Amino acid sequence: MKKKDKKRLIQLVIAGLIVIGGYITTEYWSDDFHSPMKIESDDIETYSGKPYVVVNDNEPYFTKDDLTTKSFERYSELDELGRCGVAYANVSEKTMPIEKRGSIGQVKPSGWQTIKYDFIDGKYLYNRCHLIGYQLTGENANEKNLITGTRYMNTEGMLPFENQIADYVKETGNHVLYRVTPIYEDDNLVADGVLMEAMSVEDQGLDIEFNVFVYNVQPGVTINYKNGESHITK
Repeated sequence: MKKKDKKRLIQLVIAGLIVIGGYITTEYWSDDFHSPMKIESDDIETYSGKPYVVVNDNEPYFTKDDLTTKSFERYSELDELGRCGVAYANVSEKTMPIEKRGSIGQVKPSGWQTIKYDFIDGKYLYNRCHLIGYQLTGENANEKNLITGTRYMNTEGMLPFENQIADYVKETGNHVLYRVTPIYEDDNLVADGVLMEAMSVEDQGLDIEFNVFVYNVQPGVTINYKNGESHITK
């Protein structure tokens, strides 16, 4: 039986388990107990030229108990080094913004450096990367949702997956469980990358399902993840 067929059978069996709700909650965590698992930098394949790598056969670490149609957003408290933790949401039309994004320049994520290279689109090496994209939850200058990320990670790695979720929600009106976990090595202030998990709720992942690690790299640039400093790769 094909994977999609199995999922359709699961859908018929557990459809009644989904809790129907109509409001949004925003929560902040004091720890990372909502992390999918303890993932270390050494567990991720070395960057080899592609912006992301598939993890766990592309299946997210959600369980059937996570399935709900209650819209919510949850953001971890910053740790003792000022670093962001897990960001988790059940994305729906209710969580999406109804106004244009405002300024976020006042936020200085851990490891932030203002650096330019002429060969980078837009020239700036780093963006203030939303863990959960603005188009999904409307979080603007939320320091618990912004990390120091390369232009490459932001646009080539994360954005296509964010667009996939946004398009699906707009077209169907359904919900998508979405969790983004920044992965740091030791006490580094800049993340090696982010683990992105998503699953469409109403059909238990038939339309949207992925689990990928997106690398926080920039081709042609060597990054010091301890403090965000960088130089052109020789």
